[in-house]
Amino acid sequence: MATKITAKKPLTGNRRSHALNATKMKQKPNLQKKTINGEKVIISAREARTMNKNTKKAA
Repeated sequence: MATKITAKKPLTGNRRSHALNATKMKQKPNLQKKTINGEKVIISAREARTMNKNTKKAA
């Protein structure tokens, strides 16, 4: 089982139509399953991109 290491949560708010009707909505974070050092983790796509960028700099 993958462990979740990100602290990101859904963003909540209202959708607004042209008539300004308010409807509740949620935007979920873009969570991805990645294997890091042989361990499966769940991180956001942005975090995965940053980690990938930092590992390429070190190499």
